[in-house]
Amino acid sequence: MKPDEETQEARPDANSVLYGYSLNISQLEEENKVLKHTVGQLKTQLDQFKKPPLILCEVRDIIGRRAVVRLPNGNQFLVEIAPSCKVNAGDTALAEQKNLVLIKKVPASKKFNVERFVIMEKPKLSWKEVGGLEEQIREIKEIIELPMMKPQLFRKVGIHPPKGILLHGEPGTGKTLLAKAVAASTNSTFIEIVASELVQKFIGEGAKLVKEVFDLARENAPAIVFIDELDALAARRIEIGTSGEREVQRTFMQFLAEIDGFKPLDNVKVIACTNRKDILDPAIVRPGRLDRLIHVPLPNDAGRREIFKIHSKDMTLRHVNVEEIVSRTEGFSGAEIKAVCTEAGYFAIRENRTTVKNADFLSAVVKVRHQEELEGDEYLRMFG
Repeated sequence: MKPDEETQEARPDANSVLYGYSLNISQLEEENKVLKHTVGQLKTQLDQFKKPPLILCEVRDIIGRRAVVRLPNGNQFLVEIAPSCKVNAGDTALAEQKNLVLIKKVPASKKFNVERFVIMEKPKLSWKEVGGLEEQIREIKEIIELPMMKPQLFRKVGIHPPKGILLHGEPGTGKTLLAKAVAASTNSTFIEIVASELVQKFIGEGAKLVKEVFDLARENAPAIVFIDELDALAARRIEIGTSGEREVQRTFMQFLAEIDGFKPLDNVKVIACTNRKDILDPAIVRPGRLDRLIHVPLPNDAGRREIFKIHSKDMTLRHVNVEEIVSRTEGFSGAEIKAVCTEAGYFAIRENRTTVKNADFLSAVVKVRHQEELEGDEYLRMFG
């Protein structure tokens, strides 16, 4: 091979060199674009962090080009309105933090996410699963179920059905079960809330929450609003000047207004329950509100027998004397009879048995009764 040929082979091709340079330049330009975009995003985020937050406020009144606004903490101010902002009384708007100038109207939103405060479900509990309460079941069917299933019957007769009922009695006697059963029989949405949840910290919030609970019920009608421990909200009003007492009364008045506001044949019914009917305010139980009072007592012998059969129907029993267990559980509520069945099952499990014997139930009765006595002694020590 000649020297010139060797030099020509060792020398790189000019086209390949140019192609390599252009490829590197393209990669660098692409990386540069990505880096510029990333830097731009970071600058935007940094600018957002530097901006003061806007305040969400409620427009109470319009006075010329000014507005009276209410802040979330309850304070009210007369503020300016930006030229580009069009608001009316009752709207929700964003205000600049320093001078509270209204900048932009925002869609009205609920003060509360009311679903956080309530339990909403479609119960599947049948009347057969409620034992020992035949008279109470008959009354609830007449007051709640019949008007919701046959409203035309009441129109023809020319009467208005009750708007709600009050279930009162000892704890664990089946008040919640009755409410769920009638909701299932009428295919209604069951909205459950504890009355103490309706009492909020700031002025007016409890009343607004009550309104939203009933709005939720109307949106999901037919519905039953079940309010547990009503005495926490509707206790007899007394002249006490504390702000807490006044807020409870405001919430209570809104609750009364919501009940009075129902149409006579609306598909929303109210069922409340309490263990302390004696301390309720007379305004809540007057005719036209929760005027039907249904006492849910402790079950008698026949009731305890029926409740025991309901809770033990899925258990494998062996030589169980039902009458002896019924006699031993005198004074027990339905919830305590259910606890007896559960404890009896635990006694069998501890001995690696799948069948439950009569001795298991008797031991369970002793355990539940002893626990009840301990709780009673503790109550007497605290409040006796």
